Amino acid sequence: MRPDAKPEGLRQAMSWLHTWSGLVLGWLLFAVFLLGTLSFARTEITAWMQPEVHGSRAGPDTLRLTMDTLERIAPAATVWSISLPGPRDPAVRVSWREPGAAAGRAGLKRAVLDAGTGEVLEPRATRGGDFLYRFHFELYGMPQIWARWIVGAATLFMLVAIVSGVITHKKIFTDFFTFRPRKGQRSWLDGHNATAVLALPFNFVITFSGLLLLMYQLMPWPIEAAYQGDTRAYFAERRAPAAPVQVPEHDAPVLAPPRAALQSILDETAAAWPDSSVGSLTVNRPGGHAVTVEAREGQGASLVDRGIARRAVFDAASGARLDAPAAAAPTAAVAVYNVFTSAHLGRFAGPALRWLLFLSGMVGSFMVASGMVLWVVKRLPERRKLGRTPKGHRLVEATNVAALAGLFLAIAVYFWMNRLLPASLAGRADWEIRGFFAAWALSLAYACLRTHRRAWIDTLALSAGLLMLLPALNAATGGAALPASIAHGLWSVAAFDLSAFAMGALLAFMAFKLSRSGLSPASGPQRKLASSAAVNDALAVGSTNAGARP
Repeated sequence: MRPDAKPEGLRQAMSWLHTWSGLVLGWLLFAVFLLGTLSFARTEITAWMQPEVHGSRAGPDTLRLTMDTLERIAPAATVWSISLPGPRDPAVRVSWREPGAAAGRAGLKRAVLDAGTGEVLEPRATRGGDFLYRFHFELYGMPQIWARWIVGAATLFMLVAIVSGVITHKKIFTDFFTFRPRKGQRSWLDGHNATAVLALPFNFVITFSGLLLLMYQLMPWPIEAAYQGDTRAYFAERRAPAAPVQVPEHDAPVLAPPRAALQSILDETAAAWPDSSVGSLTVNRPGGHAVTVEAREGQGASLVDRGIARRAVFDAASGARLDAPAAAAPTAAVAVYNVFTSAHLGRFAGPALRWLLFLSGMVGSFMVASGMVLWVVKRLPERRKLGRTPKGHRLVEATNVAALAGLFLAIAVYFWMNRLLPASLAGRADWEIRGFFAAWALSLAYACLRTHRRAWIDTLALSAGLLMLLPALNAATGGAALPASIAHGLWSVAAFDLSAFAMGALLAFMAFKLSRSGLSPASGPQRKLASSAAVNDALAVGSTNAGARP
């Protein structure tokens, strides 16, 4: 119902819903979307943030050297787990469980090995890409269940904004092919529409599948009712553990698979998986003697089984393949759930598809950001009539600077802290994260103290400089320099450096365009709001208040 009591049409009602559902949690949604996008490369981010592993080079004896090291450092372990090096991570990462160790991850011991020598490396402590990944759906510094509820609510608002946006824009597909530069609100709306349509399938699937991933926290009551509160029984039944493998007995047990057995395992898997490779090995060693070796391919390709990699089980002594019962096919409901959630996680994706997911995520992030800026632009006429900036609008302006440009600054500082903090510093992983939040908080304080346009320019310029200098920082602090990483095929590190420079260059271009917008820092409130440049470029709106410095 409109203020004049006349009924609204569907499009008008959806326009109101689209505007306010996007504003209420838009800043959180941008962080969720941007950090979720970076999470597609979290393995590469972690590898870059551990320069000690950049010199690791895989060779034909990598697996044998790894086994020799495990025999030396974990001779009594009941299981050895080995993640072999690949394009995304150059090092060998191993874990093992000692007799009597606690169940789950808490009972595992871990080490990182040089793929070329088998020697134990001592990479610096860091949360790496896992911090960005966890933050995008669990936030930080609060109970996990509450954080997931907050992110779930924001995701639901995002879904509402997507659906209501499609209904509101009756010419949305026509507008996709229309862009009118330097037209103020019209230009921002064109950009918002274009990015919304371009990434519409991706945005819808990512948002809807995000809700599916959180549904066990958001809607636990059906499972609790059906299983009388025993949720573990539900997940145990859903996973349906595979039947045990029949293992032949040997007169002379071995500590580790012999060289001939390992070669036989590699040859067998290469023949069985011609389009893939072995990504990890698990050596089961009850009593400290190797019995079976389970090989898993590098990544699964099927969305129906949620990208679960194929596996093959071998006799540790001879390398002969053992009969392993096939995993049960998922039900129709589970298959649909797996397809959506697998698309969200992206673990099945190869390099090309992973880049496509990353670029789609960046387009989606820009869609959210442009919507937040558009909210400010649409209210310029009202502010011109008032001759001042209402406090609520000023709050949105300052928060936009911090939530959008300030987040890039926080990410850049997170990477710089990784290299500038001493490698031996106690609790250094926590200090990296503190640096992230300190930079983010300072960007908000700066946006409150400076004019809107000046805060945008300075925050974007500083973020751009820090990101563009990351390749040089990497080379200067023990990492593989960009020419060396390209020459040695260390694409995880090279891709990080190139992507950071490209993102910094884009932010620098934005800061440059703002600096050329022509607004006078000394202009008063009336003049700033009436300026045509302020209308032409939303980010250059020179809103002021009594405490803002030019």
